[in-house]
Amino acid sequence: MLKQQIPLHTLSLPWNASLDSDKMKTLPKDQLLSDLDPLEVGKDIALQDTDGTYVGWIPFSNIVQTVFKQWKICLAYYETLLQAVDDAITAVDGEGNIVSWNPKSEEIFQCSHDEIVGKPITDFFEEDSIEVMSTLKDGKGVIRKYHQPYPDVYVLINSLPVVMDQSIIGGISVERDITDVVKLNEELSATTAYIQDLERKMDKKQSDPFHPIKGRSPALREAVGMAKKVAAADVPVLITGESGVGKELFASAIHKASPRAEGPFIAINCGAIPASLFESELFGYEKGAFTGANKEGKKGKIDIAKGGTLFLDEIGEMPLDLQVKLLRVLQEKQFYRIGGNKPNPVDVRIIAATNRDLEKMIEEGLFRQDLYYRLNVVSIPIPSLRERMEDIPELIQLCLKEFSVKYSKPIPDIDPEVMYLLLHHDWPGNIRQLRNTIERIMILVDEEVIQPHHLPNHLIKKKENKSVRASALEQLPADSEEMQIRSALMKTYGNKSAAAKLLGVSRATLYNKIKKYGLSTRV
Repeated sequence: MLKQQIPLHTLSLPWNASLDSDKMKTLPKDQLLSDLDPLEVGKDIALQDTDGTYVGWIPFSNIVQTVFKQWKICLAYYETLLQAVDDAITAVDGEGNIVSWNPKSEEIFQCSHDEIVGKPITDFFEEDSIEVMSTLKDGKGVIRKYHQPYPDVYVLINSLPVVMDQSIIGGISVERDITDVVKLNEELSATTAYIQDLERKMDKKQSDPFHPIKGRSPALREAVGMAKKVAAADVPVLITGESGVGKELFASAIHKASPRAEGPFIAINCGAIPASLFESELFGYEKGAFTGANKEGKKGKIDIAKGGTLFLDEIGEMPLDLQVKLLRVLQEKQFYRIGGNKPNPVDVRIIAATNRDLEKMIEEGLFRQDLYYRLNVVSIPIPSLRERMEDIPELIQLCLKEFSVKYSKPIPDIDPEVMYLLLHHDWPGNIRQLRNTIERIMILVDEEVIQPHHLPNHLIKKKENKSVRASALEQLPADSEEMQIRSALMKTYGNKSAAAKLLGVSRATLYNKIKKYGLSTRV
């Protein structure tokens, strides 16, 4: 870019007695080139030291050559910048004539550089829909403003005035194309609604809405029991748990077991929608609410969920300004569409979910405490897979059945060591990660038995010293040893080979222990 820090003395020639300072403009030697006031054409510059001594002079032609060189450098950087950025950039002069139009602008607006540069921008766009013209008129910029310049084209606009010597000499508009994001969101909403409609029709055949939640561990059964109790009460629910534990599955089951079961179940992921679009997605907008808005207006998710349940997934990602508006909706039981002044009654149940620590976010100022207490009438913590290890064998079998049908493959057996490794993995991605792992195995394995080498590398750990572990088991008091064996058999659904791996003993040792304590291996 243009070098701003060029001291005048670096451009000067030595002073000599033949020079006449009266015919020159006298300036301090340390003054910067960028600080020069307009010069008289042809007038040279005399430079003085702090004590008034003349120490050099600059011919006017040198000033012109230096400024011209810096302008050329600035122009080269400017042209390269226009080519490099992945946003549409439009620059206009003080009269609204286009002076810059980069390749991304050509792509978005289907108008070539040669066709548009030098002409008034109003020849190509309606003036009241051009943010850069508004910027020229009122001198105020806009940041991340949602706009639809053409049908099926959506952008976010930053627009600022260009100011020189306290006067506006033009404006620059930067527009980011978010068309793909908007269309993907609309397609996702339509597809989700269709899938949910099919699910509702199929689920009428299921007597228990909580049937899809698989597992028999005490931690999971406690969460299911709490969810069943709260389903009948028309109050907000906050579901917490790590990513992949099945929070939306719980939310859907609560909805289906509630008096609102015949109404829609509408899910919205607070972390997947750009902040600039979130308000219109949640509340909708009236016709003509903004340039490019649908002529008929648009219903928001609260409208669409009328009579049913609105599931706000990843509520911790909701922007603070939207949190305020959601709180008002919960308090006043009504909302306003964007561009509207008519209150609309709220007839939805709110179920929120998060994998974040909202109380810590409140301390950090990232989540509103009053909204937290409005949403947290009943909190249901969903246990991680690490806390319900005894459910892993059942979940594995269910996944194997599902993917055997999907990929038309027979269900393979599982080597006991594989079951041991799966039981002892941390599963940071919980059930979602477990499903993905089993699906990968079903795709890649053609053998009849799943062996350890079929597992992803991160699941294969160094084996512990079995003899040490066996001796540790032997040293336990008899009642503790019996409980350990009972627990291992329960976790492995009676699979003695897998239970032996789990305990770190040989299968023969385990058989002897089972016989010793008269244990049953039936599950």
